[in-house]
Amino acid sequence: MTTTTYLVTGGAGFIGSHIAEALLKQGHTVRIFDNLATGRKSNLEPLMECPSGKLELLYGDLRDKGAVRAAMDDIEVVFHQGALASVPRSIADPVASLETNINGTHHVLLAARDAGVRRVVYASSSSVYGNTPTLPKHEDMPPAPMSPYAAHKLSGELLCQVFTQVYGLETVALRYFNVFGPRQDPYSAYAAVIPIFLQALIEGRRPIIFGDGEQTRDFTYIDNVVQANLQAAVAPAAVGMAINIGCTQSVSLNTILHQMEQLLGTHTEAEYQEPRPGDVHDSLADIQRARSLLGYEPAISFQEGLTRTVAALHVSVA
Repeated sequence: MTTTTYLVTGGAGFIGSHIAEALLKQGHTVRIFDNLATGRKSNLEPLMECPSGKLELLYGDLRDKGAVRAAMDDIEVVFHQGALASVPRSIADPVASLETNINGTHHVLLAARDAGVRRVVYASSSSVYGNTPTLPKHEDMPPAPMSPYAAHKLSGELLCQVFTQVYGLETVALRYFNVFGPRQDPYSAYAAVIPIFLQALIEGRRPIIFGDGEQTRDFTYIDNVVQANLQAAVAPAAVGMAINIGCTQSVSLNTILHQMEQLLGTHTEAEYQEPRPGDVHDSLADIQRARSLLGYEPAISFQEGLTRTVAALHVSVA
């Protein structure tokens, strides 16, 4: 098999580490670029155990143009997962979000262009759609970001398109819909809802729900997102495009909590608080473009993904 050298920015993070692990299992060389601001060393441990492939670890910051440039040597494809994720974080500190998510992406694209990289696969977000009532969300809808994070992710998409059109650098932007699965940090102040709920239930605490809990999300298990990234790295028709990556299942937060309680054999009343600024009420992906351009089909349903996530916590599943 022909091996390829890949760069995964943010490779010590939740999504990045799963992409890196999949590439290593295929026998490729994977260089991880991370400053461990939000990534965790524990996420790298399963990668060390991959019998095939070659792993390179490079500590660096996306805001450091020289460090990003050095990371591009001999790279064919970049999976640009590095970011300061989270809507609330971007509202609390919009400057740090901008510097990492826009300037950092610009540094990645410039370095990739200059190093002769074949393709950059960029991690975007369903948050670019904002709170428009139309469901499902499709890529031809006008974006309506409601937070600095969403605006920064949309700006990254536009930068990718410009680098494709002007410089001929192949780029693909994947708009993730609420990714979840093992290795997702439940302790961060800006953690996602599924690991927060699970950890609260395991510790016997009341999960906090912002709003009435009837807001819905298209939760997408990590294996589906990894599949989409690997397909986006090679699909010819995807170049220059923004593409939804979801599971096409709309699930409310109240339903999620109930299903978790069933899996864990627990029952804890949620604590409901005021909705947070920037939060979208409903989200559901139209994935027709992903199907046609990538050959993408979500293999793991939300329910199966949730069961796997609970099992990964070494908790007895009811």
